[in-house]
Amino acid sequence: MAAINLLSTIKGSLLENFYPQGWDLEKIDRCCSNPPESILDRQPWWHKDFQPVRCETIQDFDMMMGFEIAQTIRAYREEKREVVFILPVGPMGMYKWAVFFLKAWNINCDHFHGFNMDEWSDQQGNTLAPDAVGSFQQAMEEAFYGPLGELTVPPAQRHFATKTDLPEYPEQIAALRRAGAALVVVFGIGRACHIAFWEPQYAGEFSEKEWMEQCYRLGAPLHPLTIEQNALTSFRGRYTLISCFANTIGPGLFLKADKIIGGCDGAFPNGMQWQGPSLWITLRYGPDRWLPSTFMPTQPGRLFFLKDLAGPLVAECH
Repeated sequence: MAAINLLSTIKGSLLENFYPQGWDLEKIDRCCSNPPESILDRQPWWHKDFQPVRCETIQDFDMMMGFEIAQTIRAYREEKREVVFILPVGPMGMYKWAVFFLKAWNINCDHFHGFNMDEWSDQQGNTLAPDAVGSFQQAMEEAFYGPLGELTVPPAQRHFATKTDLPEYPEQIAALRRAGAALVVVFGIGRACHIAFWEPQYAGEFSEKEWMEQCYRLGAPLHPLTIEQNALTSFRGRYTLISCFANTIGPGLFLKADKIIGGCDGAFPNGMQWQGPSLWITLRYGPDRWLPSTFMPTQPGRLFFLKDLAGPLVAECH
């Protein structure tokens, strides 16, 4: 009897045109069929200095990723070099540890320039008030900039993805890099394999060369998988609170890093999880603009992940 699964039943279903046009679902399934112990096996397209790092628990994940961020900030301080960090709101647990280490080492962060990678918006790119509940700016101020106290990043060096500020990112970052600053991209990976809110369906609008040059997008339409991911992880399932649009950086910025620091922590305490397929696709599919995260292993740095995300990704009853 033939298998009964999504691949064999999608034709004629409500999902037939749901997934992005360029997704090879059979290839995705093969990526997710690898044995968990093989997840660290190097692939030909990985950068020689790219390394996935397995974390046993969420506590280990938060601490290890936080240490990586803090150690990178300290290293550039010791080099007397400015550093640009592109920052996510998700994952978040690493920020308290980054603050802990920076304060323990007494590292002043006035050489740090922070650029938040995205923000909820309406279709025109208008965003929430900076102090509004749910805004990414408020989340960053509370999780990172505020707790650093007197060691914190100067307010003028904190940048957020608003309608007025995001279009200035490319030149601001380019000017800092011309002056010798390094670029570090901190990121999570979306259910639809986005980086920031750069969604897979945008690939259909550009050639690969054009796609690689896109630095930002205002009022970017979000994929339904992204809405559902955020409903589960940030809004207690209440999807009616989530905007269908966001402001976001693009591959013209997140694929230019001197170093990347990534994190996948998408598992729930009861053993359920959502991020395993995204992790496996990122590491195994190979660079493809229809799956933006697949380009991240082509850059130097580390991707921290919870060991449970490696699987095995098999059916379970809960």
